[in-house]
Amino acid sequence: MNPSSPMPRPKGQAETWRGGVILAMAAMAFLSFSDATSKWVMVTVTPLMVLWFRYAVQALGTALVLAPRRGRSMWRTHSWRWQLLRGLLMVSCSGLAFYCLQRMPVAEFTATVMLTPLVLTALARFVMKEQVSLLRWLMVLGGLVGALLVIRPGGQVDGTVGWMALTVVVTYAVFQAVTSHMTRTEDPAVMQLYTGWVGWAVSSVLVFNAWVTPQGWAQWALLLLVGLAATVGQYLLIVAFSKAPASVVSPFLYTGVAFSTLIGWWMFDHLPDALAFMGMGLVVLCGIVAGRNREATLSKPSAN
Repeated sequence: MNPSSPMPRPKGQAETWRGGVILAMAAMAFLSFSDATSKWVMVTVTPLMVLWFRYAVQALGTALVLAPRRGRSMWRTHSWRWQLLRGLLMVSCSGLAFYCLQRMPVAEFTATVMLTPLVLTALARFVMKEQVSLLRWLMVLGGLVGALLVIRPGGQVDGTVGWMALTVVVTYAVFQAVTSHMTRTEDPAVMQLYTGWVGWAVSSVLVFNAWVTPQGWAQWALLLLVGLAATVGQYLLIVAFSKAPASVVSPFLYTGVAFSTLIGWWMFDHLPDALAFMGMGLVVLCGIVAGRNREATLSKPSAN
């Protein structure tokens, strides 16, 4: 055996990490479906209505599941401040995302949001003080070029909305960093509970003057479906990060681009143009390479 090669991971750990990867891919399928359904239903209702239903389902659904088994202990947390911060970041991200989804195709929006793991690289370097290799910085630059191809002037995406999508990326990157930090000490179900109730409280204030009672069972069903799919997707993502390191899980979040492209074609008969496809592919490639490079770096034995 080459002494410079990393020691193989124990089988149990490898299986746990594999489970985290599968959960991350399932999470992206649910979240892509939720985004597409949100875009569909926002033709007839306001984004604030969708936001309210999204968090109402998560808050009530999570509480109903946890209450019979845990009672009051379901609110037990190591830091309510972190829970509040995570909830505020998530509802901010959702509100910005709904604004963008009204004006952007689902696939292009998802591809832009997939810059998140690359932005996490910058956060890892400047906030968490991790070492970041030159290759990973090049991948960050490449991912940005890919995103610019997607939201380029004259393309299928309005440039103003495209830049707003980059604001979603930064917000979501901070949210993911907070999530990764909190999974070290917090129960994923409790995190889901707090995020749902914080989001519901904020959206209830915002929707107060924008409430319009849904017309017909179809609108009710679609709004509830948005909340259910988003709730399941977010929970699976939390569990995925609790089972495997962010460097292992993050590359597989790019399956969301494929899911969103497929669902966008099925629901809206839309496919990105050639340059947008090239940009989406570049974002995905750079993200995967950056993620694998980080994992390889972490697995190297110390020189000491």
